[in-house]
Amino acid sequence: MSTLRPFHLAFPVHDLSAARAFYGGVLGCAEGRSSARWIDFDLFGHQIVAHLAETATRLAASNPVDGHAVPVPHFGVVLTMADWQALARRVEAVGIAFGIYPHIRFKGEIGEQATMFFCDPSGNALEFKAFADDAMLFAKDPT
Repeated sequence: MSTLRPFHLAFPVHDLSAARAFYGGVLGCAEGRSSARWIDFDLFGHQIVAHLAETATRLAASNPVDGHAVPVPHFGVVLTMADWQALARRVEAVGIAFGIYPHIRFKGEIGEQATMFFCDPSGNALEFKAFADDAMLFAKDPT
């Protein structure tokens, strides 16, 4: 039997202070890294990310992250690096177009991760990611 891997879920919010108060204060989610545009939360060991998307409607939005326009909302799973690499090869081999091609994000920084995005046939955005060190999933920048 394999070990359950944490999931990752990103979603739009209109106010980061309200998101911080609700997810951190009400639900008791520990806060990870953040910026002026997004906040990572630890939801029972799973990574959820509140992204500020002032103009978001029920249609997809995006946020700049490490030089890429990341679709919001999206969902996915945190895989082992070997499983992530195998999935990237499999998706590419069957000709699915990547919204964001497999690459290393935040290279050399806290939170460095492998990531890729593609859509299902209905247009739902999916992200699959992996960490060389799972301890980096919720690591904060020490500054």
